[in-house]
Amino acid sequence: MKPLKAELLLIMVTLFWGSSYIFMKMGLNSLGEFNLIALRFGLAFILAAVLFHKRLRRINLRTVKYGALLGFLLLGVFTCITFGLQTTTTSNAGFLVALTVVFVPLLEVLVFRKKVSPPQIFGTLLAIAGIGLLTLNGSLRIQPGDFLCILSALFYAVQILVTGKAVKSCDSLNIGILQLGFAGGYALVLSAMFETPALPSTMPAWIAIAALGVLCSACGFILQPVAQQFTTPTRTGLIFSLEPVFAAFFGYWFAGEQLSMQGYAGAALVMLGIVASELLGKMPATPHPLRSFRRRRANHL
Repeated sequence: MKPLKAELLLIMVTLFWGSSYIFMKMGLNSLGEFNLIALRFGLAFILAAVLFHKRLRRINLRTVKYGALLGFLLLGVFTCITFGLQTTTTSNAGFLVALTVVFVPLLEVLVFRKKVSPPQIFGTLLAIAGIGLLTLNGSLRIQPGDFLCILSALFYAVQILVTGKAVKSCDSLNIGILQLGFAGGYALVLSAMFETPALPSTMPAWIAIAALGVLCSACGFILQPVAQQFTTPTRTGLIFSLEPVFAAFFGYWFAGEQLSMQGYAGAALVMLGIVASELLGKMPATPHPLRSFRRRRANHL
């Protein structure tokens, strides 16, 4: 798969995730937080396991370990978002969760000692500025919900990096399927401990679970590791910064929410950040004039 195709798949995944906010609100009207997560990932796992049952026969212990770890990270992401929204605003949550774009290259530098190219840094900064304009309203106050959303972004960044490492030695599709099952299983245990697990009791709740399970989870988290092996973790995180843009679009289309001029400016900056990373990041580096002179001189000696 070519990098461009892989990145287009990641954009489609981000589109699904951008729609998830509306469906989560629909589901939480009648379901508990862990119950919603368990149903969402449980349905996704069952669907994926049925479709790819022959592929799952080839799983090994390494794949199971990575699936368990990624499932735990996914649980951390969505648990923090769900409970964080109880004590912070949607705008604050959207901005803070999008800090994943910053955490990915930061963790690459701190943990893996990798170098991030200037175009990628420039694109990331543009995207962060755009997310701030798009989602941040008023002053940002540090509350428990804000901290949880920051922690969610950190979980997300680690999940991206671990996925990038896992797909190098394991079957990417099997990892995508197993992480859904582990995330749903962990959430079911927590729901049994702190809630009363139940099936949806209303049609909107069923629609929400179906959309979250099939599109946002089954398609999203299976396509992510498949496509991510053909691009870099930094670009994956940058593409995921489109999630607030898509969330704003679905809010406008289904809930009648309208963006301000500041919001449209933010969406434009996010797009410019991605274009800068994609186009400038592929340009060959210009050699330093002094180094080129010394190299030519050495060749003549």
